[in-house]
Amino acid sequence: MFESFFGVLQFLDEWGWNYIGTPAILLLGLILSMKAHWFQVLQFKKISQLFFRLVTTDHGPEKRGIHPLKAFFASLGGCIGIGNIVVVCTAVQVGGPGAIFWMWVAALIGMIVKYAEIYLGIKYRVKNKDDSYDGGPMYFLQQATSSPWIPRLVCVLLCIYGTDMYLFRIVTHTMVTMWGWNHILVVFGLLATIIYATRKGIDGVGTITSITIPIFIVLFSSVSFLVLMKNLSTLPAVFKLIFTSAFTGHAAVGGFAGSTLLMTMSQGMKRACYSGDIGIGYAAVINSETDEADPAKQAALGIFGIFIDTFVVCTISVLLILITGLWNQGIHEGRIIAQAIEGHVAFVTILWPAFIFLLGYSNIIAIFSVGEKAASFLFPKHGKLLYLTYAVPVFLLFSFIGSERQLLTIMSTVGIMLLLINLWGIFVLRDKISFELSEKK
Repeated sequence: MFESFFGVLQFLDEWGWNYIGTPAILLLGLILSMKAHWFQVLQFKKISQLFFRLVTTDHGPEKRGIHPLKAFFASLGGCIGIGNIVVVCTAVQVGGPGAIFWMWVAALIGMIVKYAEIYLGIKYRVKNKDDSYDGGPMYFLQQATSSPWIPRLVCVLLCIYGTDMYLFRIVTHTMVTMWGWNHILVVFGLLATIIYATRKGIDGVGTITSITIPIFIVLFSSVSFLVLMKNLSTLPAVFKLIFTSAFTGHAAVGGFAGSTLLMTMSQGMKRACYSGDIGIGYAAVINSETDEADPAKQAALGIFGIFIDTFVVCTISVLLILITGLWNQGIHEGRIIAQAIEGHVAFVTILWPAFIFLLGYSNIIAIFSVGEKAASFLFPKHGKLLYLTYAVPVFLLFSFIGSERQLLTIMSTVGIMLLLINLWGIFVLRDKISFELSEKK
């Protein structure tokens, strides 16, 4: 029964991404890119300057909402982390080396899609009783349709997506298998820290991730750079393998079962969307709490976030497993990056579970906070309590049953449903989006 259920989900996931999701992202991304005159590329310098200017901007306590940079890092906390060093590896392990090429394509096109959803989320946000804002797809979809059920359906899906059982499982599995800790204690300990971190909502999440994410990026990039430099002579062959596999698929080799071109494209596109939150919607919910009045400025930070997520961190991860030849050895996705780095950095395997915990923690609390917001939209009075009542048993259950790939299939299937609904809403409201980045500070 259990296996049959996952078999159906896997079919829906693969069919949805192969024949609907991938073409939809490419089509809408191209439409918006042309409408915006390739804003994400031609204005990238200005977008980068906006980010670094915000680093030195003070937050006035009299303002409603949270600092734009805190909202940015809370949103990035749901992207940067396990998705970059675990999920992207599954894309290569299943779809072959060419999957990273299609991740780049999805990211380049998806930048403008993410800009659009954040822009609309802020444009149609509403004030709340916590001296902040509520926004996101459930709010802009009310402008795209007169049906109250579509925004509610999105909230239900965001509640499911907010309990990311795959990330939870990866964190607990890594700590239990590599450190030998008691499984039950690890599960309940992680649950307690999640509930503690999200008690102050997105503001609290932003405080945590604005510390953990920059530290991770600096450390991971520095260590990976050392490994890549030691294997510099192999990089030309690796890039050749990437581009060849991207347009031909890849034959079976080692522990790799082989992939078709369609599978390679699909794996790259859907893992880019999962890792970078392209079209999924939670970034729009988080960024809607910014105290920035201009939607274009906060939305532009989403473009910068995709650049860091995919073109920097995800690319580094894939290059590590390709240059070390580990991508086709059937290694568990939670350990493959650690093995790629091992031998170049002392004690990496000992410290790896702590590394995974910090990254997974940032991911989980960011997405969990969005689930709470979605539940509050459905049940304004008791939404948060009801969400906890649902989420805790889900985390507990899937900590012990199912495989990591099965749990990732659940998240991916929910992701494709969110993606298609949100892309439709963005398309309907495309004329309400401005791609003008004001020069005013």
